Amino acid sequence: MLKKMGSKKGFTLIELLIVVAIIGILAAIAIPQFSAYRARGYNTAATSDIKNIKTALEAYFTDNGYYPN
Repeated sequence: MLKKMGSKKGFTLIELLIVVAIIGILAAIAIPQFSAYRARGYNTAATSDIKNIKTALEAYFTDNGYYPN
């Protein structure tokens, strides 16, 4: 009637809690880094947009001899 515990397959509650804790620690480390990369990406995109506007204004000046108002 009694079975040995060694023959059962699966994870214990302690093992699952340890895995969840490790995933939580890794997420706590990764999320701030991700937001820093995201902010850097927004800054790079803004700088690129400003350079494109400058190029368009210079092209307009070359074609018309004055800058737009």
